[in-house]
Amino acid sequence: MQIDINNLSFAYGHKLVLEKLSLIVNPGSFLVIRGKNGTGKTTLIKCLLGINLVKNGMIFYDHNDINSFKDWTSVGYVSQVIDEFNYEFPITVNELLNITRLRKVKENRKLKLLDQMGILEILNENIGSLSGGQLQRVFIVKSILNHPSLLILDEPTASIDKKNVEYFYETVNQLNAEGTTIILITHDEYLDSYNYSHVLQMNSDFSYAFRKRNAIEEKEAK
Repeated sequence: MQIDINNLSFAYGHKLVLEKLSLIVNPGSFLVIRGKNGTGKTTLIKCLLGINLVKNGMIFYDHNDINSFKDWTSVGYVSQVIDEFNYEFPITVNELLNITRLRKVKENRKLKLLDQMGILEILNENIGSLSGGQLQRVFIVKSILNHPSLLILDEPTASIDKKNVEYFYETVNQLNAEGTTIILITHDEYLDSYNYSHVLQMNSDFSYAFRKRNAIEEKEAK
């Protein structure tokens, strides 16, 4: 999926958070978003998800204005904190994944993704019995189960232990290699574990640096 951002500005009341941000994310790209707290990273993600309403002409998905975009099943999302979910709801991991499958997905794909994330053994466990890290990995599987064209990840490994973060690296890199466009917010010190193609650096003075990975590496090598 291609994303075009054109002079995007957004404010909460009178507090301006994003100002005149423009960039193009080509299909199959892997964009890493970095910046200190308060620079607008999560606000940008909420704009891309249609949570924060923006003016016409500011965001396009495959040349369709986001305000008229309909195919949200093609967009996967994992937040840093899953705070909207009812942990006490009596449902198993398997049941949760089955009822949220929006496309025809083969059973072996679900099992493979669970195995890749190191949680195949909790398939029939109740959601309420899971640790925070296990639940986060379930929601990662949920977000990619429907073959998204775009996968947006906001600090998805914050509650995952190091061993299982490695499973996550492999899964995300494989999805990108298969053509999924990835947008990832991360403070991860192991950034080189991702096969990212571009970095967007966001700063508190509303300056933005959008660069290709090889340009960054060449600059650091000098």
